[in-house]
Amino acid sequence: MKRLSTLQLIPGMIVAENILTYDHQLVLSKGTVLTDKTITRLDLYGILTIYVEDSTPAPSGAPASAMEQPSYSERVINSPEFKRFRKEYQKGLESLKDTINNVVRRNMKLDVPALLQNCLDIIAGSRGQIGIIDMLWNMREYDDSTFAHCMNVALISNIFTTWLKWPKEDVEMATACGLLHDIGKLSVPYAILTKPGKLSAEEYEQIKRHPISGYQMLLAHNVDEHILYAALMHHERNDGTGYPMHLTGKQIDRFARVIAIADVYDAMTSSRVYRGPLCPFRVIEIFEAEGFQKYDVEYLLPFLENVVNTYIRNRCLLSDGRAGDIIYVNKSKLSRPIVQCGTEYVNLSECPDLAITRLL
Repeated sequence: MKRLSTLQLIPGMIVAENILTYDHQLVLSKGTVLTDKTITRLDLYGILTIYVEDSTPAPSGAPASAMEQPSYSERVINSPEFKRFRKEYQKGLESLKDTINNVVRRNMKLDVPALLQNCLDIIAGSRGQIGIIDMLWNMREYDDSTFAHCMNVALISNIFTTWLKWPKEDVEMATACGLLHDIGKLSVPYAILTKPGKLSAEEYEQIKRHPISGYQMLLAHNVDEHILYAALMHHERNDGTGYPMHLTGKQIDRFARVIAIADVYDAMTSSRVYRGPLCPFRVIEIFEAEGFQKYDVEYLLPFLENVVNTYIRNRCLLSDGRAGDIIYVNKSKLSRPIVQCGTEYVNLSECPDLAITRLL
């Protein structure tokens, strides 16, 4: 039996122990053979690591065919806008890393406005709101960096709250919350996060405490209470199945409810060792199946609708091998739009055996 990060999992591995939420709700049973869908489902439940059987494949890499970038990605990656975005993103990421390390390791003062401005500069230099979501999806590399994740969540939260039509000061606050929401993970020893064997009860509790650790770190720097609560509550869930306090509904700070959605969306669209970034329609399908109980519907539904609208008129590949154009969104089933394949109109909401597998 070996312990792996969810980012290291590959289809075909066998679950070695029952996977439970923090309130002991069963997610996957011992003996389950992992698939792409079940691996992604773990992100929805905030599962960070699991145990798999030693006899299952090691996460040494993916077949070349699984990592091929679709032509849609190639067009984005080769654009001048993307190259400019990547340069600004990498610059901002280095600044974020230096600042947070100075705060955590050297006890230096946290300058939230300066940290926020670096992120806002990336957004200002991009081609637009939809473009940022687009380009983030095409920047994914296998990287378990807490700093990269925080930057991604900040950018997604900025666009997300703009879609929600929040005022400018709230949009900027959500961006700052995203940048600092996972700072508590830096208090967890790297040896524990990467330990190959079974965690002791004490080590397991230490990982579960990272939201509280983040809250305590930030409390010493006199930051806004919404930033504090985002660090403390981003793993809370609407139905009370989250942690560390098992809060429900409106007990969770509204900024933390936004960060929770951006956090899990970034996790689900991250690269795995066996594939590139997950097709957005697969992510939306998983949210639709299980997310409306766990996340604030008032926020989640507009987020998913706007993500889907990003891809209207885009070409896609269906699971039966046909290519077509996404022409209409089914509001009752956002993951299953109407696709035009030549002269035929395929309503995916009426075709349960078909799905969009990738964008073209």
